[in-house]
Amino acid sequence: MLIWAYLISPVAADTLRIATYNTELQRKGPGLLLRDMVRGDKQVQAVAEVIVASAPDILLLQGIDYDHGALALQALQVRLAEGGLSLPHHFALRPNSGWQTGLDLDGDGHVGGARDAQGFGRFSGQGGMALLSRYPVASEEVRDFSTLFWTDLPMAVGPTLADVLRKDHHAVQRLSSVAHWLVPVDAPQGRLTLLAFHAGPPVFDGPEDRNGYRNADELRLWLALLNGELGPLPEGPVVLLGDANNDPKRGEGHKEPIKALLTHPRLQDPLQGYGPTVNWQQTGPMRVDYILPDVELWVQGAGVSAAKPEASRHRLVWVDLQWRERR
Repeated sequence: MLIWAYLISPVAADTLRIATYNTELQRKGPGLLLRDMVRGDKQVQAVAEVIVASAPDILLLQGIDYDHGALALQALQVRLAEGGLSLPHHFALRPNSGWQTGLDLDGDGHVGGARDAQGFGRFSGQGGMALLSRYPVASEEVRDFSTLFWTDLPMAVGPTLADVLRKDHHAVQRLSSVAHWLVPVDAPQGRLTLLAFHAGPPVFDGPEDRNGYRNADELRLWLALLNGELGPLPEGPVVLLGDANNDPKRGEGHKEPIKALLTHPRLQDPLQGYGPTVNWQQTGPMRVDYILPDVELWVQGAGVSAAKPEASRHRLVWVDLQWRERR
């Protein structure tokens, strides 16, 4: 499989490969993804091939439907194992996508539509997020920021603008379009804390730019966390990863927050200057999927998978990491 930065090669025993991949496996109704997993759907198979070829130790997935019991996710684990990749540990929480608010958020005079949910979704759990890992996930120590109200983010800009967030929505509207998680993983090299997320696209709105401001504030959540404004930072190294739905140079969206993350003194950008991670018909190629490791970690390699449109318009992004020796 071709990549832009480095060739995928065997990973040293003390090296950890982390990946993020928007699979676009969301379906139009609940239970349909599990059905397709069982049937051996062509897209499911193509997604599995991309993942197996990249051989990650820890993998964050976006665009995968959530179901109670994580049955579709477990079916994917089985398919990956059949391809030779064992990722026995999984973690998933109900995302905000499709979680109805009971309000007419989009102002169309009706309640219960996809745009009336906390995050766009035709049903609860559509296009969720999940984690697969070779190593145990400390699930009891996960911090889920997905329930944070938009108005409660210290650095939020959107709620200060009446056209963006009405006052009668302040007590209901969450910030996360899909999810923001702080997830500790106990790898052999040591504990690693993942800052995992999937932000909503800064488009599909009106002149008020509601989605643009929301996307920007979803990125500012991590800036607030790294600045210590959302409680104490975890001990040890962190890795920020996921789909930001924002290219620092191209397309719509506020650029200041994504640029601030890419240049944050706590983080490093192993794929700075390399190619796009998605190719949308409307906008063309863009970089929206990121892995930003802690500066405490050595980057041994990084890359982006080749385009496989039968799987997803997105490409899998991976980084190989080693722990620095403490003095």
